[in-house]
Amino acid sequence: MSITVRDITASPHLEVTASAGRSGLDRVVRWAHVTELPDPVRWLRGGELVLTAGLGLGGDPEGHRAYVRRLHGAGCAGLAFAIDIWLNEIPPEVLDEGDRLGFPVLRVEGETSFVAVVETVADHYAAERTRAQGRVLAAQDAMARAALRSGPAGVLRELASATSGECLLLDRNAMTSRAVPEVEPAWHSLVRAEVLGAAPTPGMRVLADDGASILLQTLGTTGRTLGWVALRCAEPSPNVRVLANHAASLLAVHLLHSRDARRAIFGERAPLLRAAALGQAVGVPLTLPPPPWEVVCFRTSAPGALDDAADALVDVLGDTEAARSSGLCRLGEQLLAVLPDTGRPYAGERLLALIDGVSAAGACRARGPGELASAVARARGALPSEGYRHVDEADAWALLRSTVPESGSRAFTEAVLGPVVEHDARNGTDLAHTLLHYLDSSAHVEETARELGVHRNTLRARLRTAERVLGRDLGDPRTRLELWTALSLRPMRCVDGVWHD
Repeated sequence: MSITVRDITASPHLEVTASAGRSGLDRVVRWAHVTELPDPVRWLRGGELVLTAGLGLGGDPEGHRAYVRRLHGAGCAGLAFAIDIWLNEIPPEVLDEGDRLGFPVLRVEGETSFVAVVETVADHYAAERTRAQGRVLAAQDAMARAALRSGPAGVLRELASATSGECLLLDRNAMTSRAVPEVEPAWHSLVRAEVLGAAPTPGMRVLADDGASILLQTLGTTGRTLGWVALRCAEPSPNVRVLANHAASLLAVHLLHSRDARRAIFGERAPLLRAAALGQAVGVPLTLPPPPWEVVCFRTSAPGALDDAADALVDVLGDTEAARSSGLCRLGEQLLAVLPDTGRPYAGERLLALIDGVSAAGACRARGPGELASAVARARGALPSEGYRHVDEADAWALLRSTVPESGSRAFTEAVLGPVVEHDARNGTDLAHTLLHYLDSSAHVEETARELGVHRNTLRARLRTAERVLGRDLGDPRTRLELWTALSLRPMRCVDGVWHD
């Protein structure tokens, strides 16, 4: 808290009174400075309470006014005269100009010395620094206790309270597991754009945001970034920076501890998962995500692959129950992962890019514990020399598609679907899309209408139009087979009569 001119006049151990400019008594005094120069402005920085005996004031009334104007223009807090040393009374021109400008003019009387006034200002700011340091220490202590009691959420709560700001904690994917408002604050997007930018700078950065400042601190000691913490506040003072750094240290320690704990948990579960994967009897339930699962075998000889995979799971799935309950173990020179089956894109494919020393992975879907051992065998059999291969992508239909030449696929698709695509291009309709949904739904009108979000009579009208355009009956099994094959063999579109993949 700053000291004002009013505080100086109200001090019980000073005999200082206001003679003019009382409307400016709430000006902040940054420092008290003694000078007898006729023009001290060049030696001032603003915010000073100028103390003088009047030696440099001169005898010209207009010069008196100009002296006050110069100090006011320099941003000084006020002007104080020592009475009964050189002046018996403050010149009336000085008082008039002080009242006109709202610039405080004070009398220093009795036994009060200039040194006493200077010491009052200095002692106030020294005490304020001590109080500020005490508040910082108290906030640091509160954050440390909160870290033990409630983890990152408690640390962020104490940091926001101590700085009157707002906090945001992001993981390595620039996502947060904490609940956020339905309409996320705009500054969250600003932070995410910064951390997702090309080669984000480690350490602390300061971002400007609509009159406020955002302190963005990287979490992590060395090497891989564990996440980021952002603090939005009015002013990033040194004490605020100290608190932000302290919070970042606590959060980094928590994340490092969580990583080590996660590695240990996966290591403890590994023997049971290994036994189940090899078809051996396991007497206790496995800790795994709810089925179905994506069973992935990685080729690796790196000794730290299991730990790397445990860390990478958080990048792929986030710090969620699905990530914590996933299974990891070594199978000889391979690494087995049992992950929640999220569909495309496959979690195992994304995991492959994050594990050091691993370049190939084979995967298979398992619907429950009874299929785990066979899924592991199929995933190991699908393991390519490089990259990711899922058994579902190598099924009979995929093999058929791979054997049809590009030219043959294009010719067949155009021969079967040509009239429909031309009709769609001319009339702005989408009969091909409707037919695909209709055939995928086993020609059920009600189900197809629900999927397309249209009335069943609208769908029937579209199907009659398709039959008229094709010149074929959709009730004919051969017609359905050829249409479904053409629509599924090579998904294509035609624009202005030109076919595109």
